[in-house]
Amino acid sequence: MKRRDVLKSMTALAAGSMFPAPAIWSEAKAQARNETLLLVSESGPNNLDIHGVGTNRPGYEVAWNCYDRLISHGTKTLENGVASYDRDKYTPELAEDWTVTDTAATFKLRKDATFHDGAPVTAKDVKWSFDRAVTVGGFPTFQMKAGSLEKPEQFVVVDDHTFRVDFIRKDKLTIPDIAVIVPSIFNSELMKKHATEKDPWAMDYAKANTAGGGAYKVAKWTPGTEVIYERNETWKGGPLPKIKRIVWRMVPSAGNRRALIERGDADISFDLPNKDFVELNQAGKVAVVSSPIGNGIQYIGMNVTKPPFDKLEVRQAVAYAIPYQKIMDAVMFGLAKPMFGAPQGAALSTAWPQPHGYVTDLAKAKALLAKAGLPNGFETTLSFDLGFAAVNEPLCVLVQESLAQIGIKATINKVPGSSWRAEMTKKEMPLISNFFSGWLDYPEYFFFWCYHGQNSLFNTMSYQNKEMDALIDAARKAAAEGDTAAYDKDVKGFVGKAFADVPRVPLFQPYLNAAMQKNVSGYRYWFHRQLDYRTLSKA
Repeated sequence: MKRRDVLKSMTALAAGSMFPAPAIWSEAKAQARNETLLLVSESGPNNLDIHGVGTNRPGYEVAWNCYDRLISHGTKTLENGVASYDRDKYTPELAEDWTVTDTAATFKLRKDATFHDGAPVTAKDVKWSFDRAVTVGGFPTFQMKAGSLEKPEQFVVVDDHTFRVDFIRKDKLTIPDIAVIVPSIFNSELMKKHATEKDPWAMDYAKANTAGGGAYKVAKWTPGTEVIYERNETWKGGPLPKIKRIVWRMVPSAGNRRALIERGDADISFDLPNKDFVELNQAGKVAVVSSPIGNGIQYIGMNVTKPPFDKLEVRQAVAYAIPYQKIMDAVMFGLAKPMFGAPQGAALSTAWPQPHGYVTDLAKAKALLAKAGLPNGFETTLSFDLGFAAVNEPLCVLVQESLAQIGIKATINKVPGSSWRAEMTKKEMPLISNFFSGWLDYPEYFFFWCYHGQNSLFNTMSYQNKEMDALIDAARKAAAEGDTAAYDKDVKGFVGKAFADVPRVPLFQPYLNAAMQKNVSGYRYWFHRQLDYRTLSKA
């Protein structure tokens, strides 16, 4: 599809002119409207288990609302007036109190907390859940490792309501890592009933069933169509939510999602094209909230194990061929911070994200291809997650068009959202458009996930470099020891190396946008970029 066709089709969808927006309140009307919240988004969860293989980002939303963690975060107000989680403030959830020493963190659990089936939450459940997270492998195990949570022996049941984490090293990220989604607490006895010799952690069961004690429970899940939640009336992890029922519908058409929010049928709409958010905000009929996504970057990634992207000159050529400003103007409509065009010779900082020095320069790109021995270019595929097509598709069309001008023929590969994580895990895609944001808002955390030689899921470029690893490891050590001078040196070192080796090309730091009816309140921005239903209410 050509660029003009994509942009024209998106404009038509935004106007809601191609398809009539479906009437989707029929079932929800059984509940009072102010006690039921209707959400619409482009895609939904492919797995209800945060530890599952290939669980996508919508799956995080299920885990966040249906499971509890030991601790959570307080609230602050961003400069734009939007309520946000507070990275530096921790609040009780299942743990009502905790103490941290140089060697361990000890958590005192609520004695009145229960799971959805009424079973009491004990320290045995917490240990089983932490053991599962560090054992199943893949994303959850790597996430735990990011905070030096690595071995079942670290997790100790002191008594029924006391749980201890023994530290294996000094690490600034250990306590923050306990407050993310992965160390959710499972009903261990329920899970064990569904475990088998081949599936000791009941992964098959948890994929389609929740086994938590969070503020909501899944009443119905139809993959690709809807998720219906009901409030857990006995939840003790915080104030009882005001919304009794959540209906989350998957509406693939951006035009339909916009029409539903404009005519008042939907309460909250995500994943709209940025042009729609800008126009909805200008019209003033609904509320639009926009917040820069912390520690997050949209990028073009090149798999360095797939020729010719193993050649530095080819990667640099791609970086100079990207139409940065066109993307900002025609795709993002100002709802992003540019991460390109830093002045030549500008000093690096310890801030992340920060802009690199590449700009659109097709002549330089062609010269670099020639230097790489590819004066006539080459053919490749450019893949993106169809679950987030509102940004990815027009972006990829613009990149495809620009690469063609230097002789690179890129065929666009649209990967269904439910399969994107699985395809990422294979690490076979040579060229991709993707987004990553670090849950823990520290540069060393971002680079541990995306550039470290341990080659995590999110190191989509399969980039491995011993010098890079040493800089990342040293920065983590310096942060733990409070050595500011060493930390600053190491962070600037790994940022500079990332820009020099350019296995991925940062494009922009996007905003997280949501459109909602003006009678909806309590929205809060979270590091996982999904909705927290617990604080929402309707007038």
